Amino acid sequence: MLAMTELSADAVALIGFVALFALMLLRVPVGMAMGLVGVVGYSYIAGAGPALKLVGQTSMRTVTDYTFGVIPMFMLMGAFVSVSGVSKELFKAANAFIGHLRGGLGVATVLACGGFAAICGSSVATAATFSTVAYPEMRRFGYPQSFSTGVIAAGGTLGAMLPPSTVLAVYAILTQQDIGKLFMAGIVPGLLAMAMYVFTIFVIVQVKPDWLPRHDKQSRMERIDGLKNIWAPLSLFVFVIGGLYGGFFTPTEAGGVGATGAFLLGVLRGKLDKAGVKEALLSATRTSAAVFTVLIGALLFGYFLTITQTPQKITEILTSLGLGRYGVLALIMVMYLILGCLMDAMAMIILTVPIIYPVIVSLGFDPIWFGVIIVMTVELGLIHPPVGMNVFVIKSVIKEVTFSTIFKGVIPFVITDLIRLLILIAFPIIALWLPGKML
Repeated sequence: MLAMTELSADAVALIGFVALFALMLLRVPVGMAMGLVGVVGYSYIAGAGPALKLVGQTSMRTVTDYTFGVIPMFMLMGAFVSVSGVSKELFKAANAFIGHLRGGLGVATVLACGGFAAICGSSVATAATFSTVAYPEMRRFGYPQSFSTGVIAAGGTLGAMLPPSTVLAVYAILTQQDIGKLFMAGIVPGLLAMAMYVFTIFVIVQVKPDWLPRHDKQSRMERIDGLKNIWAPLSLFVFVIGGLYGGFFTPTEAGGVGATGAFLLGVLRGKLDKAGVKEALLSATRTSAAVFTVLIGALLFGYFLTITQTPQKITEILTSLGLGRYGVLALIMVMYLILGCLMDAMAMIILTVPIIYPVIVSLGFDPIWFGVIIVMTVELGLIHPPVGMNVFVIKSVIKEVTFSTIFKGVIPFVITDLIRLLILIAFPIIALWLPGKML
């Protein structure tokens, strides 16, 4: 009887996964699909009454939980910053100092993407924004389409690593880890990513010296003018992250302070009018609603997995393969690279973390370090062939460029990301040093 019950639970779990992927292939929104499968599966095992009660409790607890408030607050901060035109100011400042170098506009794009990502937190938003800001400038100076779009696609991935990262926040919520420590853990790897992207551009310049043009060096006054407007986003980032690091703010409070600061800086500098405020509020509301829908669906699906004991069984299977802890880790990373061809970063995190996290804990890996590793891997999925979310975003903004052209330009940065992933796995201290220094 016990064997039949276990077999029944395994069969229900398997049918649930098949149904989930079928719904996703039918273009049902990820959150809705996960919630539907979770409720139906839970209802089959525990009964309709407990399943419906679970829906009400989970939905109410998620939207009213103080900790979860970090998501809409940082979304609002990013929306105010985006509408205020900060991306153009960052690109202008970076271009003023290094744009004259061969490949300098590419380096300026990476640096500006990093700066924008540090106060926006969204990879897709960063890629879409710089498709309109940096691409026309690079093309105007004769940069190839493939290089221009490849740099923007790669630079966009910085949005998920540098704080405030929505993906890191969701990982923290799902695994009950400290959001502030995860934000701190993303800083050094994010800076390493920027440095390695810049190094990649310099390597391309050395291999193909005539491929990337140079243009006239700007005057000292033009450089000073370029720096005038970046004090606002820089001071906002330092204030918010410094408050988190020093223990003055909780992550949710930091989000509220950041959103208020972004609003005030936008208004006081004349960059944010009534229409801009409305646009930012609507954008943040839509995005937050989408994230919460997926989060609620994921929690419902997680309860279904728990009642079928799927995470425990997968942990037993993976740890009994005899691959060793790093062999299992490599297997998980390959899985994420494959999933990157099928779904976006948020969906991957929410779908897989409840299953994979117990495996990581049982193998003795640090949860904070793994959060950085997993986010870095899913972000790689945003740009690697044959499907990449950032590539699709860039294609939707820049109509004349082909998918093959974008992928051709992004290949060197994919190789760079793989090397960076190996470095982070070999030296966990890169991610864990800052969190260990927090008050």
